[in-house]
Amino acid sequence: MLKKKITKILVGTNNTGKLREIKDLLPKNLKIYSTADFNIKSPPENGKTFKENSLIKARYFSKKAKMICLSDDSGLEIDILDGAPGIHSARWGGKKGDFIKAMNKVFKELDKKNRNWKTEKIKARFICALTIYGPNQKTINSIGKIEGHISPYMKGKNGFGYDPIFIPKGKKITFGEMKVSQKYRIDHRFKAFKKIKKFL
Repeated sequence: MLKKKITKILVGTNNTGKLREIKDLLPKNLKIYSTADFNIKSPPENGKTFKENSLIKARYFSKKAKMICLSDDSGLEIDILDGAPGIHSARWGGKKGDFIKAMNKVFKELDKKNRNWKTEKIKARFICALTIYGPNQKTINSIGKIEGHISPYMKGKNGFGYDPIFIPKGKKITFGEMKVSQKYRIDHRFKAFKKIKKFL
């Protein structure tokens, strides 16, 4: 059992889009810190799964800041690309994390696999692994997924990362076209968060 309710937490990410989304999901009575408050750079992510990378980040940031940390590792899996970009989702954007470049790489790889992919529904999913780790704290993990398919074109300016090319199952528009409030109610991060929010 947890020793006591968590009252303050470090969000272990240097990705401003993720930080914003996680902050919006966290309870309002929680004191939230970011890695920028401690000037901590990100660790190497050498895990083989989203869960492993999430734990690597949570443990690293927690030890640096000496406080409980919530870390996220998430990405896009595309079936026809054997699950790529997967855990390398951020790396497809290069050192500067340029997601226009990353999305164009997705299109290029899909072209190589199937010249007519734009006329088909290319199955994909977003996955999010969340980990809570810290001093006197039982480590907590959760995974959230949302199925969907790849849009043939980038659409919408909302969200971040691969949002402009992902159309969730049952919807006609990309995450990039959705209102933030609409996306938050269904996305992978929300699903993962629902499983751990009772600890916060």
